[in-house]
Parts: sequence; structure tokens; C-alpha cells
Amino acid sequence: MQLPSSILQDRLRAAVAAVCPEADLQSVQVRPCPDPKFGDYQATALMALAKARRTNPRQLASEVLARLEAQDLCETVEVAGPGFVNFRLRPQAVADAVAAAAEEELPFVNRAAQPRTIVIDFSSPNVAKPMHVGHIRSTILGDCLARVFRQLGHRVITDNHLGDWGTQFGMLLLGWKRFLDPDNLARDPISEMERLYKTVHAACQEDPAMMEAARRELVRLQAGDPENRAIWQEMTARSRAEFDRIYERLGVRFDYTLGESFYHPRLQAMVDELVRLGLARESEGAKVIFFDDLPDLKDTPLIIQKSDGAFNYATTDLATLAYRIETWHPDEILYVTDGRQQLHFRQVFAAFRKWRPEAAGVKLVHVWFGSILGEDGRPFKTRSGETVKLADLLDEAEERALQVVSAKQPDLPEDLRRRIARVVGLGAVKYADLLSNRQSDYVFSWERMLSLTGNTAPYLQYAYARIASIFRKGGLSPETARAAVAQGFRLQTPEELALGRHLLDFGLVLEAVAEDYRPNYLCNYLFELAGRFTRFYETCPVLKAPEPERTHRLYLCEVTARVLRLGLDALGVEVLEQM
Repeated sequence: MQLPSSILQDRLRAAVAAVCPEADLQSVQVRPCPDPKFGDYQATALMALAKARRTNPRQLASEVLARLEAQDLCETVEVAGPGFVNFRLRPQAVADAVAAAAEEELPFVNRAAQPRTIVIDFSSPNVAKPMHVGHIRSTILGDCLARVFRQLGHRVITDNHLGDWGTQFGMLLLGWKRFLDPDNLARDPISEMERLYKTVHAACQEDPAMMEAARRELVRLQAGDPENRAIWQEMTARSRAEFDRIYERLGVRFDYTLGESFYHPRLQAMVDELVRLGLARESEGAKVIFFDDLPDLKDTPLIIQKSDGAFNYATTDLATLAYRIETWHPDEILYVTDGRQQLHFRQVFAAFRKWRPEAAGVKLVHVWFGSILGEDGRPFKTRSGETVKLADLLDEAEERALQVVSAKQPDLPEDLRRRIARVVGLGAVKYADLLSNRQSDYVFSWERMLSLTGNTAPYLQYAYARIASIFRKGGLSPETARAAVAQGFRLQTPEELALGRHLLDFGLVLEAVAEDYRPNYLCNYLFELAGRFTRFYETCPVLKAPEPERTHRLYLCEVTARVLRLGLDALGVEVLEQM
């Protein structure tokens, strides 16, 4: 379906082209007006065009509007302030667009006319270590972005870049051979491997002979020794099984899980090529890429091979980039990691641009995020000061949600209460993480995230369930409401119109999330949608309304529920028909 905003944008671009043939029309966009009192949509690009032409922006805007045909869609089109163009839709234009969504499985979304291929690298836990609270932001944010891009019609490839290679495996192999507890391994593989690593690491600190023994085990692994490779493969398989259990709980899927080991055979040849091309040179025995031509990186060269011949994260990341571009031919590659890696990715991207200039058209983005803090304002830890394991966090989320559900619905069967608690608890954790500006730290608060009031997942899940209850009470199906919408659909009250206007912006909000990699835009949109629905429902009778208002309002309920469900699905949050 073509929405009023996209129709207006097309017409505005045509009018701009008539006045300014040299203009970059892609910059001319129609977006939701920040303040509804000024209109439904706004275009700001004419100010920049006027500046480039050295002309008065209001005069240019007036010339463009003189060529714009919008009377069929808009009550008013006005030039405001220093050159904004504000559009206010006619009520019937809103109603027609809402009615048209009855035929759409993904309402109010213009899927990409030219789909892009986007690779998203996220989560990336380390083999033989438990996933902890620090992994949750990358996992949830990366999964959300993949879902949003897919809803917009793009081809998305997700890759979990496991930490499954490196010096720690020398210690793990030595520990496996000398200190392994088979019973504990069978009972809790990750905990046992973590114990082995800590045991050997502590021993290596005190005994140089242990460090040398661990180094020999690593050399044997890297040389392809069958015994060490078999142990390493078992470590990896057991770790992945544990990771997959957590991903299944979170509803997260990956297209590929290509760990660091996958790229190891490519590293030496890549370093040799960089040296041969003059892009890397030796410095104090190491192979280093210098950025003399880049002021912000001039003082931070990138080591790609250490003086002892070992490779590092930068080496692997460069090889990974090359593989992804050669294999998947992406238009864009996103790396979803914490903000502490900003310098690393600036260096890697700059080095890759020097090495592979032919890939200049591929957009490389580090989507970074802040930290999770405890209510004391410090990094989120257990009471004993240890890192919070992700599995434990999810368990606690479900248990706390069960307490809330049991207090409010004690008569429900326990299995149903636990099913509701799973959806509510996990949804609350995800939503709280996505609600904050990703580049900010946020305070983890169980009380706030599980609240049924305020901008929380339970509040939105309850809003969806409340709409589902309307259809149960009326003995109707949502599909019936969609099928009943025909010619003559109207939005008559201010509350109906406000809800209808807000629904139209769903696709534009998804596009904004994809453009800035900020799911909090969608969280805030859905919170406002639920609020507008509440005002409509409290003001406008639905089941008791006379016809045709009853049919029209039932459909408005149905399409609101559909947008809530699709929006929450884009965030990775499930909904329930009953809470």
C-alpha cells in the first residue's frame, strides 16, 4: 500500500525538481511532524537546498508549494518557521489509509523498492565461558535490528562470530588433560570448563613450567594435533549447545556461526599481502598498519601480527570482513558491540579501506552501546560482586514475573501462569534494554521493567491482551473485523482520528530505527500507540456502539492490535491473548 506520507514525498520531490533541477531529491523526505499541533508530516530539506542556492528558504518553499498538488490529501500545507513545510491530512485521507491496511499483512509499511543485503554481527560469546549480562545488549539489539530490516524487506544475514580460538585454549587443553571432572562436565559443561581455565590460569601465574606446558598444548592445537583438535571440538560443541539453549529461550536465530577459528587459515597470507602492498610494515618485530594520512588515528597504529608471530582480533576481523564481502556481497555490515571497542573498529575499517578500495561502496558500521548499571550506578553485578550469568538473569526474570502473575491471577492453572511469566519476564528484560538510547548506560531495575504501568513490555503486552478480550467478549474474530471493512470507513471522533494518524507512522518509525540503529524509537512509538488506544477505548464505546460505528471501531481495534503485535515482534517481544 502507498501511504499518504510516501505519496506526499513523491509529489514534493516532483515539485522540487521543477524548481531546482539540480537538487538531490533523496534528501527531500516527508517525516512525522515532531509536534502534532503543527501538522501530521513535515519536510525540512528545503532549508538546506535554499542555503546551497543562496536564496531565502521561505521563498524557495513558497515556489515549491506553488507546484505541489496535495489538496486531495491535505487540509493544509504551510510554510513555517525558517522554511519547514508542514502537512495536515484530511480526516478521510487518514481513514482511507487505515481501511487499506485491512488487505495488508504488514500494515502501514512500504517495503524497500530496492532491497539491500545487510550482514549483522552480534552476540559473539567465547567458547568455554558462560554468557553473562554483558552479552545481553549485543544479542537483543542485534536480533532486533535483524527483525526490523527484514520487516522492511531487506535481505539480512546474521553471523555469530564466536570466540573459539586463541591463547586461552592452551590453558583449557592443559586443564582438560590434567584436572577434568567428567561428572561435572556432564552436569554443567560451561562451569567445568570455566573452572579448568581458572585453575590453570592461576597455576601459570605461579609456575613458569605450567605456562610453558600450556603454550605447548596451544602449539599442538594450531599444528593440527588430532588429540588436541578433538578436545577443542568437544569444548566448542558443548559450549554451542549451552549457547543455543539461551538463544532458544530468547527467540534468537543465526544464519551462520563462523567463529574465529574459521578464518585462522587465511591470516598469514593476508598479513603477507598487506606487507607486500606496503600497507603494513615491521615495527619492533611486529607487523603494523600506520594511519599517517588520518589525523584521528595517526597516533594509534594497528598491530596485525605480534612480534612472536601470533595474530590478534584485528587480524581476524580484517579476514572476516574480506570473507563476508567476497561471499555474501553485502551493501552494509553492522557490528553490534559495546562502546569500548569504538577505536578498534575505526582502525579495522580504516585498514580495510586501504586494503580493499574496490569495496568502498560497502557501508561498515559499528553499532555500539553503553553499559548496564546496577541501582547503585555501578556496573551490574551479583550481590557477591561477581558477573551476572545470563541464564541466571533469565531465570530470575521468569520467577519474578511468576510472582506478579500469581498475585494478580491466583486462580489460573500453574502451567498457564508459568507460560505467561515466561513471556512477560523475558519480554520485560528485552524491552528495558531496547528502550534506552543504546549509546547511554541504563540502570537495571526489576521493579520498573516488570511494572504494568509506564513504558514497559508488560504494559504493552497487556494493551494487546485487552484488545484481544474485546473480540472474545463480542464472540468475534479479528479476521471478521478486517473482512467487514469496506467503502465508507470513517474516523469521526478526535480520539479515533488521533489513533488513526498514529497508526500511519508505523512504517516510518521502522525506517527511522533502521536508519539510526535505534530501537528506542519503536519502543516510544508503541508506548504512545497504546496510550492513544486507551484514550479511544475509554471515550468511544465499541461493542455497544450502533452500526456502522461498531464495525468501524472493531476494525480500528484489530489494526491497532496488529501493529502492536508486529511492533513488539520487531523488538523480539512475544504477546499473549490473555494476561
